Amino acid sequence: MSQKPKPKPSHGLAACPGCAEPLDSGDRFCGACGYDLSAVPAAETEPDRPTVAIVTPVVWPAAPPREAGSLSTATQHPGDLPGTDSGGRDLPTMPVRTDGPVPAPPGTDAPPSGTPPSGTPTSGGDFELAAPDPRTAVQVDPPGSPQPAPPAPPAPPAQPPQPAQPPAAAPDAAALCVACRAGRVDTDGYCENCGHAQPRERDHMEQELGSVAAVSDRGLRHHRNEDAFAVSATTLPDGSPAALAIVCDGVSSATRPDEASAAAAQAAGASLLAALPRGIHPQQAMHEAIVAAAEAVNSLAEEPGPDGAEHDPHRNSPACTIVGSVVADGLLVVGWVGDSRVYWVPDDRTTPAARLTEDDSWAAQMVAAGLMNEAEAYADERAHAITGWLGADAYELDPHTAAFKPDRSGVVVVCTDGLWNYAEGAEDMARAVPPDAAGRPLGAAQVLVGHALDGGGHDNITVALLPFTVTPPGAGSA
Repeated sequence: MSQKPKPKPSHGLAACPGCAEPLDSGDRFCGACGYDLSAVPAAETEPDRPTVAIVTPVVWPAAPPREAGSLSTATQHPGDLPGTDSGGRDLPTMPVRTDGPVPAPPGTDAPPSGTPPSGTPTSGGDFELAAPDPRTAVQVDPPGSPQPAPPAPPAPPAQPPQPAQPPAAAPDAAALCVACRAGRVDTDGYCENCGHAQPRERDHMEQELGSVAAVSDRGLRHHRNEDAFAVSATTLPDGSPAALAIVCDGVSSATRPDEASAAAAQAAGASLLAALPRGIHPQQAMHEAIVAAAEAVNSLAEEPGPDGAEHDPHRNSPACTIVGSVVADGLLVVGWVGDSRVYWVPDDRTTPAARLTEDDSWAAQMVAAGLMNEAEAYADERAHAITGWLGADAYELDPHTAAFKPDRSGVVVVCTDGLWNYAEGAEDMARAVPPDAAGRPLGAAQVLVGHALDGGGHDNITVALLPFTVTPPGAGSA
């Protein structure tokens, strides 16, 4: 998971010299045998693996000046971004609507254009937040009702998430340890017999909704999953379909990163789901969704502790990164803050793939400033320190957005560094994506998570896939 800029020791070893246990760069001792890594001779260490350069660098033009009366910072539009196809050629642009959003039906109270909705999803949409954190769930009773909700399933926002229960398992079987199958599980989630920690709801999550799917896994080295995602499908005012995916990675060096990623994914997904059917341009909707996500994460820093006292001022605020994509009306829109990425993988694997985002990281900043070449920057131990994130102590909120119009069908890969660390270059990612990913997005996402686990699974792993289909000319309905 992502790290804020912070100097930390790095031994440079991939495995323990004593027992061959995989290691993280910041480990001081081996967690398996206790080997003192600070005593490893310099000859035994090896430099960090540099990032593989993408085939064609993506150039992000500056955003136009903000218009008077605008409620947010300036964003780029498809007309401002010519973009390139998967072969590196310039793409045709499309005009941007200047007549404002589609007006709300008479009698409705629609929010003004550019105003992000609240972070709570409405009961009428298809949006679902993957693995809501039970610690942040709040019981909401129906307004005016003196009694709790009836046994019948209420609307999703009116009921807090409940731990998943195997429908066919007996209550006694569900309380047994998954490791020793003999001890009972206490209220803290540990076996009273062998002490084994039991799987939690967010340890492994899968969701498929329409043409978009996502999978998230705790990985093999971390004690919890600090990633979160939100996927959804909706329609534009003209009735055409739209699919969206948001992926958030909690900053592990921050306080409560799992809560930050869950709040950001929920707020951004709900914002997009509310904006797209109203006719807001997908790129503007993505920008406002990131702003809504940032506000949701910022609000976590203002919450008092369990005893009503303020949080320890010496502890930093909850933080996470965010990346998302919208496929709608022939456009591929991406937006991000941090080092999670979006890749474009065409169905025709003889044409090149591309990375559509640029990391907010120390290494990328050094290369962009011309202070280091790419090999030097990514060999530095500070290479993956992020320079942009969502959180109350972020330097500034600078959402990146871009729009493309591919000339061929393919699949959009939205992922955290838990996956791209094992497939950094665009061609590496294309080789990892199954050939039938567009037709089986959930199965392909499972394969990609397995690819990262097979590579070591040193981080939480989250990936969402959105197929992008180009309709051949003259293939309209009869």
